[in-house]
Amino acid sequence: MISVYDIDGLARWASRNGLDEAALKRFRVAFFKKALPVEDCLATLPDRQRAAFRAEVALPRLTLESRQDSTLDGASKLALRTVDGHRIEAVILRVASGRTSLCISSQVGCAANCAFCATAKLGLARNLTRDEILDQVALAQRIVRDEGRTLRNVVFMGMGEPLHNEKNLHAALDTLRDPRAFYLADRHLMVSTVGMVAAMARFRERYPTVNLALSLHSARQEVRKHLMPAGKSQTLERLRDAFPEVGHPYPLMVEYVLLKGVNDGADDLAALIDYLRGKEVHINLIQFNAHPGSGFEPVSATAREAFARALRQEGFKVTLRRSLGDDIAAACGQLAGATG
Repeated sequence: MISVYDIDGLARWASRNGLDEAALKRFRVAFFKKALPVEDCLATLPDRQRAAFRAEVALPRLTLESRQDSTLDGASKLALRTVDGHRIEAVILRVASGRTSLCISSQVGCAANCAFCATAKLGLARNLTRDEILDQVALAQRIVRDEGRTLRNVVFMGMGEPLHNEKNLHAALDTLRDPRAFYLADRHLMVSTVGMVAAMARFRERYPTVNLALSLHSARQEVRKHLMPAGKSQTLERLRDAFPEVGHPYPLMVEYVLLKGVNDGADDLAALIDYLRGKEVHINLIQFNAHPGSGFEPVSATAREAFARALRQEGFKVTLRRSLGDDIAAACGQLAGATG
């Protein structure tokens, strides 16, 4: 079958089946731009081709198993079931400004095994396909459309290490950026990685204007490799080449979860300043979101603000990220959909 996300494949199907470009465009607009229900999208096709299209084109197959809405903020956690029975999670984030973002998963579980992340406890079951990645977007679009909202940002910060699923990540990004499909601007897309150096270089070459975020969490090698097993091979020294120099138009987002008594001290701050000096970065300080068995504690708001202030005094651009969805285990590091 042809995937609904295979834009060129759809064009070839239309040519073989006598479906003119205008009719195909009406379907694409209904599906990708207007986020109409699938049956309404199919209804845009001429009667004589509709049955064949339904039979020969693979439409979204992820199913919504449950939805939890935060009582504290604008987050909704979507539990989604794959055809082979795996459970993954995606999170809709509605911020006070009216902007709507979606945090999506790239794998069932994760092999990175970061010590502070709930997903790590699952291990890795398998990669998600391109279609399973994009189904999350299509499903969320339809949810927010019914609220009178438009999905503005898509971030690969859910379950999994995106660069461990490089082929399907790239294929999904191509469809997200395609003017004939979702047509999201590069500045509204972000991919987060634990720091796969070679894959980061390939990503930057192929998608120079798509936002890339590095989960750093410590600029001290011993601390980082304790927190993140990937740090044993993807060392701080190796990662230096991934940072653009000051003046580069597209900074690297540096993610840093502050963990009380682990990476929040004066030595940690000094090491971070020294490591990032001369690099074009935007530092995102993230509050730690507790989950069962984590063994870590968040720093106080006062300590987090002091850490940020010290970085700003050194000339760095810093954001204090407030994670949404903590009350429904949908915040950063909390996604842990059962894999069976």
